[in-house]
This record gives sequence, C-alpha cells and structure tokens, in this order.
Amino acid sequence: MKDKKLKISYEPEVDVLKNRNQKAKIYDTAELGNFIVHLDKNLKPFYIEILNAKNFLLKTNQSVLKQIKELAVV
Repeated sequence: MKDKKLKISYEPEVDVLKNRNQKAKIYDTAELGNFIVHLDKNLKPFYIEILNAKNFLLKTNQSVLKQIKELAVV
C-alpha cells in the first residue's frame, strides 16, 4: 500500500522546496524551468522539487495578493 500523505520539506542551504505525495521509485525525471518533476513507473508525477524556492514563493504570494485586492475592489 502506498503512503498518500503529502510531505513538504525545505532545504535552505540549496533553496529547494520538495513536495512528495507518495512513496514510489523514480522511473523518470523531467526538468521544466525551476521545477524538477519525478515520475513513477506509470509516468505519473509524485515528487516535485522547486529550485530557487524563495523567489518562486515571493512571486506566487505577490500574485495571489494582487488577485485578492482586485476581487475586493469589485
């Protein structure tokens, strides 16, 4: 039985945010910009690494806040 719990960890020394939703063996890996996506034997993503995580999170937070402000004005 696979572990379905979402596990998120951050490695500050390399600025990488890791998001894993199950235990599986890595079958293949795809690199998409600052994202490294690990695929299981069925080619389903189960483990994602975000490189330069601080910058990504800052941009994401700014974008979300902007959207909230726009909704509040309406």
